[in-house]
Amino acid sequence: MSSEKIIQHSEAATKFNKDVERVNWHDETLWFVRAKRDKSAHQINDWELLRETASRIKANVLSNIHDYLVEFEANAQRNGIIVHWAADAKEHNEIVHSIMAKHDVKQMVKSKSMLTEECHLNDYLAEKGIEVIDSDLGEYIVQLRKEPPSHIVLPAIHLKKEDVSETFHEHLGTEKGNFNPQYLTESARHSLRNTFLTRKVALTGVNFAVAETGEFVVCTNEGNADMGAHLADVHIACMGFEKLIPQRKHLGVFLRLLARSATGQPITTFSSHFKKPRDGKELHIVIVDNGRSKQLGREDFRNSLKCIRCGACMNTCPVYRRSGGHSYHNAVAGPIGSILAPNLDMSKNADLPFASTLCGSCTNVCPVKIDIHDQLYKWRQVLVKDGYTPKAKTIAMKTMATVLASPTIFNIAGKSGRFVMKNIPAMVNNKMNKWYDQREMPDVPEESFREWYKKNSRESKAKDNEQ
Repeated sequence: MSSEKIIQHSEAATKFNKDVERVNWHDETLWFVRAKRDKSAHQINDWELLRETASRIKANVLSNIHDYLVEFEANAQRNGIIVHWAADAKEHNEIVHSIMAKHDVKQMVKSKSMLTEECHLNDYLAEKGIEVIDSDLGEYIVQLRKEPPSHIVLPAIHLKKEDVSETFHEHLGTEKGNFNPQYLTESARHSLRNTFLTRKVALTGVNFAVAETGEFVVCTNEGNADMGAHLADVHIACMGFEKLIPQRKHLGVFLRLLARSATGQPITTFSSHFKKPRDGKELHIVIVDNGRSKQLGREDFRNSLKCIRCGACMNTCPVYRRSGGHSYHNAVAGPIGSILAPNLDMSKNADLPFASTLCGSCTNVCPVKIDIHDQLYKWRQVLVKDGYTPKAKTIAMKTMATVLASPTIFNIAGKSGRFVMKNIPAMVNNKMNKWYDQREMPDVPEESFREWYKKNSRESKAKDNEQ
């Protein structure tokens, strides 16, 4: 995906919206998950206290990240874990490849890892002649379709069971036209079973890494991370440095928040702790920066590194729900992706902070209280100031600023606009004006609010004088 031409969010969203039935289904499905989150959250009396506690723990980590990283490395190495440091995606991929080359292995089983999606690890290893099989069901489905995941928790949420049935029939030889979810899941299990048994290297992501103990935790609902890691000779875990938490006791806070925010579950089915390698086996952890230090240094945006990748902001976002994850042309989509992506590349991702209504629903559901909608607004200011927005939009905004700064020009513009909309509507309602692509032009008001207010003020004063 990294080598493909970037399609702007608005253009990709327009394409997604052509299938109205699918858009409505996508919207309703994600809102159903959001509603489950609300029900689960409201069952805990101290939900807001949990959010505040998690936010403060993460703030502490970000303020003392150097000390916690050093502590984690020392404890992990004491446990027998081999620790690697990667400055960027390239170095991360090279480290993973070097471990496989050392063991002369050409196949890998991988569980869900948004960091490796961010680093485009699968593509990199494929170029080196290494086969990677994604074992998470959703990731496996989109991998067979040669698509990136569209959601960080629900990778194949953009697909219906009919789509999965066709994909499995083509690649796994399943019965054509059988849409039964249980049958399709069983088929995937049978296909992946041999993969788990034969792969000598397994890669997992990391949900939380504990500085105090040097251990890390992987949360899954399918147990695929455990299957891969326990059956392989070499386990490689990859994490962004922001996944650190100070102490093991803090896991109780985050594990209660994560699943409820993501899918409405009380807890993920499997929360697996990895502390040291088994006898005769190897356990590696790759700690990655890839722009995180830069984000940490941005005062307005450092809070985005608190993210625990629950996907709650995506499930509630009206824009994401009706534009699809692939419209964000980035490993992490939705509101959180829109404040993380510009940090990596402002030029490629300048459109994403504008893919929002700024309604604040994302901030409202964030389990670690990231000020997402505020950061989206601030990114817009940065992008405009630094010249990353389209020239036409920049000119339009400067023109609007001039109009709004002058009451005289504003009044003239308002009268002119009403005249044009009333007498020459084609000047406004045309293909050049994207605002009207899916809207009907409103009735033209006879007067502005200012004119109405002046008139009514005069009439009110006149009545008062009469009395």
